[in-house]
Amino acid sequence: MAQLISLSIDTKKLSKSDFKNGQYLNVTIAINDNENEYGQNVSAWITQEKEARENEEPRSYVGNGKTIWADGKVFTPEKNGKKPTGKKPAAKKKQEDDDFPF
Repeated sequence: MAQLISLSIDTKKLSKSDFKNGQYLNVTIAINDNENEYGQNVSAWITQEKEARENEEPRSYVGNGKTIWADGKVFTPEKNGKKPTGKKPAAKKKQEDDDFPF
């Protein structure tokens, strides 16, 4: 399934130590079924190492946004737990917790 995401990253929340090899920033992006009070259903945080995830350390959120296109149809996330009418919602995307170097 193809999707386009519009995402804003707050660069003020980044430090040099967040970058791998001085130039790569690994982020994890989640696409939620419901949107927040600002109409957003996408969030991004700095990818955590396995040990940090296992220790349940808090995520460092760096951005948020929304799905603007999915499979040729405009995707509207569920509002207040209700599915939109007339539009087929995109299938849930399985969140991966692997630390890939890209």
